[in-house]
Amino acid sequence: MKLKKLSLEQKNRYYGLYFILPWFVGFLFLFMIPLLSSLRYSLSNLQVTDEGFSLDFIGFANYREALLSHESYVRILTESVINIGVNTPLIIIFSLFFAVLLNQKFRGRVLARAIFFLPVILASGIIASIENGDLMQSVVKSANDTTGGDLSVIDNLQLTVMLVQSGIDIRFVEYLTGAVSRIYEIVSQSGVQILIFLAGLQSISPSLYEAAKIEGSTGYEAFWKITFPMISPLILTNLVYTIIDSFISDETSRLVVDTAFKSFNFGLSAAMAWMYFAVIALVLWITTSIVSRKVFYQD
Repeated sequence: MKLKKLSLEQKNRYYGLYFILPWFVGFLFLFMIPLLSSLRYSLSNLQVTDEGFSLDFIGFANYREALLSHESYVRILTESVINIGVNTPLIIIFSLFFAVLLNQKFRGRVLARAIFFLPVILASGIIASIENGDLMQSVVKSANDTTGGDLSVIDNLQLTVMLVQSGIDIRFVEYLTGAVSRIYEIVSQSGVQILIFLAGLQSISPSLYEAAKIEGSTGYEAFWKITFPMISPLILTNLVYTIIDSFISDETSRLVVDTAFKSFNFGLSAAMAWMYFAVIALVLWITTSIVSRKVFYQD
């Protein structure tokens, strides 16, 4: 019996299934049981006993407590969503801008790339715990007291006055001054995105730019007609990565952990985590559905 030859589209579908197969196996054997257990805990009152723990089903009481009775969960979750809405466009624009610069040929290019990726290394492991710990907080507070804590506020005020006097809309001015205040946070969260954009830029065929140059296009036109469409799938990839990375390292995730392992209220912590997951899924669905319409895929 002669086997039917697969078309290119069918082969690509099978390649996609093979690609996600390791993740699916890992999810099935490593994450499925903890995920279902967490959902069960969120609907129960978990009490630690000498024999282990006991579960008493209480329905959605933990969810109601988190939304209606907890003193800070709703506020912190709202602040996390707002911070993502502010930081994500800044991180994407910053990483794309510097990826284009680092893709140019100049001396010390490898060192410059390493410097921009260094915050990713510093943000991992024990260094992250030091940065978020009491010691680092006290050092920052001491530095502010020594140099004058209002210095950055004064600088932002001067920048605001200058931009307003130049005729820029006040809402855009507030966004720019907020970006200046968040510069450390933006740089420290842009290393992976820069690396992804660099890989995408280096995969673009130089013949496209040569043909555009022969046709008389400027660098500005080449960027918007060649570079930007070709790396638009990576903009979507970096958008998803940035949103998830921002949620993982924000105040809401720390509140969920503290509720479980400091207050020992595991049921409430699980309910917070599931609502947190629902918000992440909603934000990702809205952003990807909007951005994916403008993504260019080269056939």
